[in-house]
Amino acid sequence: MPANHFNTHCPDWATALLNGFSQIFLQRHPLFGLLCLLAILFTAPALLGGALLGGVAGLLTAQRRNYAKADRQAGLFSYNGVLLGLLLSLYFPWSAMLPPLILAAGGLSAMITQQWLKRVRVSQYLPAYTAPFVGLGWLLLCFATPSTDAHLIEITALNMLAAPLKGFGQVMFLGHPLAGAMIAAGLLIADRRAFCWALLASVAGMGWSMWHHDVYSALIGLGGYNAILAALAFSSQRQQPWLPLVGIASALLLTPVFAVIGLPTLTAPFILACWLIRTLVQILGKATATHTPCTLEDNPPRLR
Repeated sequence: MPANHFNTHCPDWATALLNGFSQIFLQRHPLFGLLCLLAILFTAPALLGGALLGGVAGLLTAQRRNYAKADRQAGLFSYNGVLLGLLLSLYFPWSAMLPPLILAAGGLSAMITQQWLKRVRVSQYLPAYTAPFVGLGWLLLCFATPSTDAHLIEITALNMLAAPLKGFGQVMFLGHPLAGAMIAAGLLIADRRAFCWALLASVAGMGWSMWHHDVYSALIGLGGYNAILAALAFSSQRQQPWLPLVGIASALLLTPVFAVIGLPTLTAPFILACWLIRTLVQILGKATATHTPCTLEDNPPRLR
């Protein structure tokens, strides 16, 4: 079903919220967002309430503060809230304090996103990606009890086949292969090119972890989820088809850095990899422009 056909049968607020789920994977597609939501419901129902609260908090904050409707409908103020809701539901026990904390975190992430968007649109500011989620997540995890739930997992053909699917799910803290399959199917519906790059990234992440003898991370999908996001960030670059490969490699190389410095990984390697690549591309582009004579006809002004 095309996204625009889905939109005509879905209220504005629901479309905005579902787009928030799909924006976690840098897509705007409510059907994909619905599959992400159902993946949580079917494989980790205890996290669903937090995800919805975080997404709704971001959306309501954007509405109350009269942020641009186009941005609200695109899900740009919800996806960081969804991730924060998932994170808090996973690491903190449910209590009377948890829902207000999720609402506050989701609302604050929307305000940070708005300020970031304003700067991006008036300058060559780097995109926010999931930076509000990572920054607030690091702060909140200072008060969480460290998790020690690491289990042995056997190297079997079934586990090897399921591992790339789990990489899709781990973007949203979901380790069940069914969740990964549903998310992968949603991405395939939304953008086949992006799906192919993401699948390659997940396989590469699994192989990278196996090569470093980290069998546990490889087989539960933790080795590939940042590479998936980095590949998705550049998957639409048809004029520079090598960028997704550079994104995948950079995310994989940067992932161990955060463990060494003692910070939770979250999606920080993906963000840092994308920022470094975009900065390098901008520098190279400026250097090329200074050595290439051009006229106004060569580079006509673009409306933004």
